[in-house]
Amino acid sequence: MSKMPDENTLDKMEDLLNIASDCTRLKILYAISDNEANVSEIVLAVGASQSLVSHQLKVLRKAHLVATHKEGHKVYYKLADDHVMKLLEVVHEHVEEK
Repeated sequence: MSKMPDENTLDKMEDLLNIASDCTRLKILYAISDNEANVSEIVLAVGASQSLVSHQLKVLRKAHLVATHKEGHKVYYKLADDHVMKLLEVVHEHVEEK
């Protein structure tokens, strides 16, 4: 059995899983899983309003699940690191096997 993390770490894990448990946020993460994209491109890929996508990107950025960089007036979003894709893959595999 793996050693149980301390309470602080468990709280952070809970927060992360709660943030990742939103369907729109999951779609956004998949939309930028292969290539970075700006808000307009993400809106098209996800099929949600610009205001909803912008709000969810703010939540994902605050949780360190997405990273950004600017080119002119546009902000481009990408997955923050490989752990985010691994998280998506593990959850997807678990759901598919059931």
